[in-house]
Amino acid sequence: MTQHGRHENRVVLVTGGTGGIGRAIVERYLAEGARVGIVDIDPEAGTALVQTLAAQGQTVAFAAADVSDFGACERACKQVQAALGSIDTLVNNAGISPKHDGRPHGVHEMAPDEWLRVVGVNLNGAFNMSRILSPGMIQRGYGRIVSTSSVAGKAYLDIVAAHYATTKAALIGFTRHLAGELGPHGITVNALAPGRIDTPLLRTVAQEANDAVIAVTPLRRLGTPEEVADACAWLTSPEANFITGQVIDVAGGWLMT
Repeated sequence: MTQHGRHENRVVLVTGGTGGIGRAIVERYLAEGARVGIVDIDPEAGTALVQTLAAQGQTVAFAAADVSDFGACERACKQVQAALGSIDTLVNNAGISPKHDGRPHGVHEMAPDEWLRVVGVNLNGAFNMSRILSPGMIQRGYGRIVSTSSVAGKAYLDIVAAHYATTKAALIGFTRHLAGELGPHGITVNALAPGRIDTPLLRTVAQEANDAVIAVTPLRRLGTPEEVADACAWLTSPEANFITGQVIDVAGGWLMT
């Protein structure tokens, strides 16, 4: 349930914010009173989204960047902060999970460049943005960081590849360590571990694959992007001020990791 005004006067930056879970997170923060910066690799999608949201009276900004590129992240953060003000909430949501004819490659057949690309986006991207924005949070004595991990970072799933699972597991370690480092400065750091979420991308997967997950999910359905956004907005809200270093499954009980 949207809490109107809960994030009023906050400036939030969401990476990978143009579609699926990222867009739902952007829209949730806007509904709760925040000013929101969107960073995404797709300039056309980002520009179109900002135009749509601005036409609705929302305060938004977009910067195109490949989050695996530290310099591009620096430029994007400066662009967003110039438009909206100092960023106090960071959502590291950008992530990729390459498939080949609908299936992941095993390590024995994986191109080294593909491994490096997934590590660059999923893991290095979270480091880059956290490295750039945490000094300002420390200076102000306040900050909120949430990274999107996955249940695949805590359990073996044959529907994803090793690079995806590895980066999502690494994000959990990164989250816990960063929470320890930044806690004394009034900054909380947490992670979300979504399960099978009904995004446009997921609808390109064979229905039987989704049905198999639904069959072993206690709530017997897929999750929605809005439900992930609910958890994200709560973790960065005043209600969660004493919660840090945690990983919250948003998975309907699937795997119960």
